[in-house]
Amino acid sequence: MVDDALIVAGRRFASRLLVGTGKYKDFAQTRAAIEASGAEIVTVAVRRVNLAAGKGEALTDYIDPAHYTYLPNTAGCYSAEEAVRTLRLAREAGGWNLVKLEVIGDEKTLYPDVMQTLKAAEILVADGFEVMAYTNDDPLVARELEKRGCVAVMPLAAPIGSGLGIQNPLNIRFIVEQANVPVLVDAGVGTASDAAVAMELGCDAVLMNTAIAEAKDPVLMAQAMRLAIEAGRKAYLAGRMPRRHYASASSPQKGTLTA
Repeated sequence: MVDDALIVAGRRFASRLLVGTGKYKDFAQTRAAIEASGAEIVTVAVRRVNLAAGKGEALTDYIDPAHYTYLPNTAGCYSAEEAVRTLRLAREAGGWNLVKLEVIGDEKTLYPDVMQTLKAAEILVADGFEVMAYTNDDPLVARELEKRGCVAVMPLAAPIGSGLGIQNPLNIRFIVEQANVPVLVDAGVGTASDAAVAMELGCDAVLMNTAIAEAKDPVLMAQAMRLAIEAGRKAYLAGRMPRRHYASASSPQKGTLTA
C-alpha cells in the first residue's frame, strides 16, 4: 500500500475516485464537493459546460485546470462523428488529449451505442487521443475497445443517473480479469456501498456524478464516497475470506480446556 497509484495513460493519480461537474446547484457547491471527494480527475461535458466565459462564470474559475486533470467527455453525442468532432474542438480549446468517449444509443436508457463507440474510438486513437471509453458491461465489447487502443474501459454499473448500483457484478469481474488497461465503473452508482463493491470486484477506479450532486448533502456524500473507495480498494488488496455454505467456529476447538 506504500505506492498504490492509479495509472492511466502513464499518468499517476493518488485518488481512485473520478467525479463529474454537472447537476450541482452552482459552481461553488461543485468546488466544495470535488474538494471533499479528494478526486484529482474531473470529467466535463464539453457540449454542456461553459469553459470559456469571463471570470466568475466559467467552471475553470472554480475548478483550477492547473490543479485538476480535466477529462472532457462527449455526453450528448449520438454518433461517432459527433463525438470525434466534439473532442477535436475540446483539444483545440484546452489542449486536452486524455478524453472520455461516450456515444449514446438510446434516449430513455442512455445506454451506449457500441458500434458507434468502437468506430469513434478507432478514429480518436489514430488521431493521437488517449481514450477512456464508456461502454456497457459486456466483456467482449470491453476487449474490443482495448484492442482498438483505448487506455481505459469504463463499463456502466447501471443506467446513467439511476443510482441502482452494480447490476451485473459477474460481468464486471470478467472485464477486470481480462483487462490489460484500467477498468473504471462509470454510471449507476448511488451510494458509498456501491462504490465499495466496485472496488472490491477489482476495478481500478469509479467515476460518478449524480450520486454526489443529487445527495441531500453533496459535500458529505463526497466525503463518504472518498472513504468507500479507499475501503473497497484495501479490502480487494487484502483478499476476502472464502465464502462457505456452513458455519465455521471463530474460536479454535483444539487445545482447549474441557470440563
